[in-house]
Amino acid sequence: MPGPFHLSGPPDAGLVELVEYRREWPARFATERERLAGVLGPLAQSIAHIGSTAVPGLAAKPIVDIAILVEDLAAVDARADDLATVGYTLRVNEAGHRMFRTAPHAVHAHFWQDQPEFERHLLFRDRLRASPQDRALYERVKRELAARSWTTRDEYVQAKSEAIAGILARASVR
Repeated sequence: MPGPFHLSGPPDAGLVELVEYRREWPARFATERERLAGVLGPLAQSIAHIGSTAVPGLAAKPIVDIAILVEDLAAVDARADDLATVGYTLRVNEAGHRMFRTAPHAVHAHFWQDQPEFERHLLFRDRLRASPQDRALYERVKRELAARSWTTRDEYVQAKSEAIAGILARASVR
């Protein structure tokens, strides 16, 4: 059963590349946020930097993840050509979620019309920012898993789900 961060689509097999935190990631997010906001206008109810690149000091895959809350994913689908003009191509099309990415996969823009799902990603990010213990735990799990070879990237994501669930549970009780 998929965890809260499941992505579907074509497999990305092999090893997962983790790099040390890069200070340029927040600036990259800010640039991409402006580009996306320019294309989406009021369709984007909220745009946030999520994932490990949004957590100072945390090793991450060198991919900036962006969460975008929208009222209707059909409107996002209708803007796919506009997103392509600024370098974003559709990678994931599943119920309640779209993900567009740039080449060479430097930015992933996740669209949700489900506010609780959007907020879960923010809760996870904020917990990692605020808790050195959970940040260290998550990094340790990611490093252990990144050392393995995966048939699909989904397997890597799924393998992190237990650690993610524990961190989210602790974030929810504070």
